[in-house]
Amino acid sequence: MELIPPELSMLSATGLVALSFFTSMLTAAIGIGGGLLMLTVMVSFLPPIVVLPVHGMIQLGSNGGRMALMRQHVDWRIWGFFAIGSILGVILAGQVFINLSLDVLRAVLGLFVLYAVWTPKLRPSNIALKGYTLVGVGTAFITMFVGATGPLVSSFLSPEKLGRERVVATLAACMTIQHGLKVVAFGVIGFYFQPWIPIIAVMITTGFLGTLLGRRILKGLPEQLFSRLFRVVLTLLAGRLLYLAMTA
Repeated sequence: MELIPPELSMLSATGLVALSFFTSMLTAAIGIGGGLLMLTVMVSFLPPIVVLPVHGMIQLGSNGGRMALMRQHVDWRIWGFFAIGSILGVILAGQVFINLSLDVLRAVLGLFVLYAVWTPKLRPSNIALKGYTLVGVGTAFITMFVGATGPLVSSFLSPEKLGRERVVATLAACMTIQHGLKVVAFGVIGFYFQPWIPIIAVMITTGFLGTLLGRRILKGLPEQLFSRLFRVVLTLLAGRLLYLAMTA
C-alpha cells in the first residue's frame, strides 16, 4: 500500500497534514470552524468525488479524539436524541436519488445558521431536549451533500446555558456519531477508502495533537469572550456559505 494516494503530491499531502493540526486546534479552542475550513481547503487538493468521504473519515477521527479527551463534559442526553435523529437522517439521505443543488443547500444552511444564532425565538437555549432528534435528522441528511454541518449543529448548543467546555465536548460527540454514520454510508455506496488510509491516519494523529493544544487555549479563554467568539465565528462561516452559493 502506497503512503500517498496517486491523486496527491508530496507537497499537497504535507499541506493536508498541517491543515489537520491547525483546524483541530481551532475547533478545540473556539468550538467550531475547523471542519468547514478543512473542507474548503481540501477541495483545492482532492478531486471532488473523494472530498466528502475522506473529509468525513478525518473528521470522525478528529472529533472522536476530542470527545474522548473531554468525555466528562459531554451532555449525553443531548447526544442520545441527536444520535437517534442522525441515524434516521443518514438512512433518508441514502434513499435520495435526485441530484440536489449544493448551492441551494449552502444558501439554506448559511441563512439558517444566521437565523438560529441571532433570532431570539430560535436561540438554542429554547430548544426542548427531544428537539435534538429533529436537529440530528436534518443535519445528518444535509451532511451527506455538503460535508461540514458543524456550524449548523453548534448553533443549537448555547454557550450561555451549557458553558464553553460542555459546548465543545457535546459538539464533538454529536459530530463523531454523525461523521461515523456518514463514513459507513459512503462505504455502502461504494467509495474505496483503502488508498487513503495512510494519509487519513496521519491527519487524524496530527489532528489529535492540535486538539491537545486547542484545549489549553480553551481553558484560558474568559467565558464571555468565548461566547462572543463562538457567535462571530458562526456568523463568518454562514456568510462564507452564502458567498459560495451566490458566486457559483
